[in-house]
Amino acid sequence: MRLSPILSIYIGRHFLSAFFGALGVIIGLIYLFDVVELMRRAVSHADAGFDVILELALFKLPQMVQLVLPFAVMIGAMTAFWTMTRSRELVVIRSAGVSAWEFLTPVMVTALVIGIVNVVAFNPLAASLYLRYETLQDQLLLRGGGNPLLVGASGLWLRESHGAETVVVHADSVRQDGFDLRLRDVSIYVADANEHFLFGIEASLGHLDNGFFNLTEANLLRPGRAVEHQAEYRFATQLTLAKIQDNFASPETMSFWDLPGFIRFFESAGFSANRQKLHYQSLLASPILLLAMVLVAASFSLKANLRSGGMLIRLVGGVVAGFVFYFFSKVVYALGLSGTLPPVLAAWAPAIVAGSVGCTALFHLEDG
Repeated sequence: MRLSPILSIYIGRHFLSAFFGALGVIIGLIYLFDVVELMRRAVSHADAGFDVILELALFKLPQMVQLVLPFAVMIGAMTAFWTMTRSRELVVIRSAGVSAWEFLTPVMVTALVIGIVNVVAFNPLAASLYLRYETLQDQLLLRGGGNPLLVGASGLWLRESHGAETVVVHADSVRQDGFDLRLRDVSIYVADANEHFLFGIEASLGHLDNGFFNLTEANLLRPGRAVEHQAEYRFATQLTLAKIQDNFASPETMSFWDLPGFIRFFESAGFSANRQKLHYQSLLASPILLLAMVLVAASFSLKANLRSGGMLIRLVGGVVAGFVFYFFSKVVYALGLSGTLPPVLAAWAPAIVAGSVGCTALFHLEDG
């Protein structure tokens, strides 16, 4: 017997109801914990009121939704299968000759659609709101101002303090060469505590080395004095190569549609784009990951014979399997970030492994 369209819609609707219920409970708890954590961090910041904290947590919430989506799909699928087993609907469907794969098809199609919508439509919104969250957090809870380091298409911009002096550094282009950072057309401006210009430096080339900008063909500009030319000039800085690499826009703040362009830009500048590549591949793999979570949920809960008992044990086993898979995915992701594994393999391995385990268990359950 083939699964009828009406029955497919009924099963898919049953799964959607359970999925949104599970997702609502999970994100409600996450929002509550985020508000409590932000309140703790905002104790010493008088300008961060309760309304601002609620707004910050709200901006962060869509990004967290994407992180917990596989668990919501797994819990929703297990809940739907369990309720249909308890109501004997699953028994009737299976006794009519419907295989487990036919029964799972509407659930898997629904999960696949959720995954695709999440990547192409929800992710850009989540990335935009997460960028606003990081910006507000930086202004209100960290430094009380904007980010002092920016690397982008306009080059390098840096603001740092040297005692009572403020230094602004700009380079038209930045390129990583091994462990060295090469700069071209460097401008450095130094001002006192009252923002009065003290002196400036213009150099055609420079590189960062052991806490200094080593500048080539530098011109020193001082008010009321002639331009002083020096073939080599060293200027102290707190900037390091690691700071620049960490200061690239976090991949979570980039839309799925913008990530390829950012990756090309980073690599054209000689920087490693492992984080961005890994995040992009993880987004591509996420719909397949949701399918894998449905298979894992089915292997633990799609057993129609209630007399065999152990339903609670199987449900707990499914939840435990989900957490084991979560830690496995984090380990693989860390290996991808470190460069031990290629980004494509690190991003797709969790979905492939979970799908393989779920398929194996279902083949054993269905075909013995």
